Amino acid sequence: MIFSWRRKKKVTKLNSCKELIIPSHFLCPISLDLMKDPVTLCTGISYDRENIEKWIEARNSTCPVTNQPLRNFDIIPNHTIRKMIQDWCVENKNYGIERVPTPRIPIDSSQVTEICSRLIIEAQRGNEKKCRELVGQVRILAKESERNKKCIVECGVGYVFATCFEIFSMGIQEELLKDLLSGMTWMFPIGQEGISKLVSSTSLRCMARFMRGEDLSARQNAVIVMKELLYYDQSCTNVLIDIEDLVESLYQMVKVPICPSTTKVSLTVIYSIISYTSSENNKKIVSKFANMGLVCLVLEMLVDCEKSITEKGLAILDIFCNFEEGKQKAYEHGLTMAIIAKKIMRVTEMATECSISILWKFCTSGNNENNSVIEALELGVFQKLLVVLQVGCGEKTKEKATELLKLMNLYKDRVDCFDGSTFKYLKKSY
Repeated sequence: MIFSWRRKKKVTKLNSCKELIIPSHFLCPISLDLMKDPVTLCTGISYDRENIEKWIEARNSTCPVTNQPLRNFDIIPNHTIRKMIQDWCVENKNYGIERVPTPRIPIDSSQVTEICSRLIIEAQRGNEKKCRELVGQVRILAKESERNKKCIVECGVGYVFATCFEIFSMGIQEELLKDLLSGMTWMFPIGQEGISKLVSSTSLRCMARFMRGEDLSARQNAVIVMKELLYYDQSCTNVLIDIEDLVESLYQMVKVPICPSTTKVSLTVIYSIISYTSSENNKKIVSKFANMGLVCLVLEMLVDCEKSITEKGLAILDIFCNFEEGKQKAYEHGLTMAIIAKKIMRVTEMATECSISILWKFCTSGNNENNSVIEALELGVFQKLLVVLQVGCGEKTKEKATELLKLMNLYKDRVDCFDGSTFKYLKKSY
């Protein structure tokens, strides 16, 4: 098997027309890429370490090439092939080929456990400098390979980081706290004990402080960790709602986005806070967001954004429409009905369900019922709802769609563009 690798940088006019042939035995049989860390199975076939480890972790018990059952899962480094690959890379450096670095030995649990023990001891002593060194060691090890990351997570480093974060959260050790937050973004789940450290009042207030700061990376990491905490422990909303300026910080993270992924996380946190807050505080939180202009902001965002953000934006609007103030803010926006109508069957099933739910709340509210139903008819919602019922949807969505169709039928004579004959199909089928 021969694969060609076009050189990456121009050296001479003579070389510019040449192609570099990679020896087939240098390629991993799984990814067909040049092996960086070749290892051999008991069947004698060599693979790149990362690829074969993923194969084994997926509970495959045969060799990918020979399909023979594996007598054992021992992975032996193939130093001969690795040396040949490195020599070949050096020989062809004029083609832009970089030398494959000598792979580092994967860490084991004893190394990680030792670092954790030292980190806890130094944190209890309040030794910020030493803690930063140890946290830095963990981050360096994690960058080396996905295997190292997995080992770090399995050894409970997330709990240790959470413990250290709580210990230092009342102090001024900002850089250490930022490093701890950055590490914890990829360590979840961290166990109930770790969660309990992060949902304490001091830890949550520290995260909220970072979200108000100017360091974009710290703001991003803080909201990511907060999202994970809300997923694993909804009770922490009782502390979050009492934190001054948290609502404004979340609003600003949506208004002045850092990146699409952070916007999605921020919207998720907002939705979770409203969903999990006790009923007596729900209205208060919604009122704060509504007065800041979150409803209008989300609607304008929905005009042109990716699917995942669209889903989360519609979910927030749907939950806002459970409250009169939120529903009124949405209704007062001139683009609301047009945007919601457009999202039906144009994004995802979840987006369609949220859109229908929002329309149902508008059209059955009483205050704006007539205008909402007529506007929905003019926007072609009737025909879209009929298609939704035909292709299938959830039971609750089906009930709301059917109720909307029946309600719209009462107003069909007020809309010139409406073809009332389509309702005959609805009566016949449902």
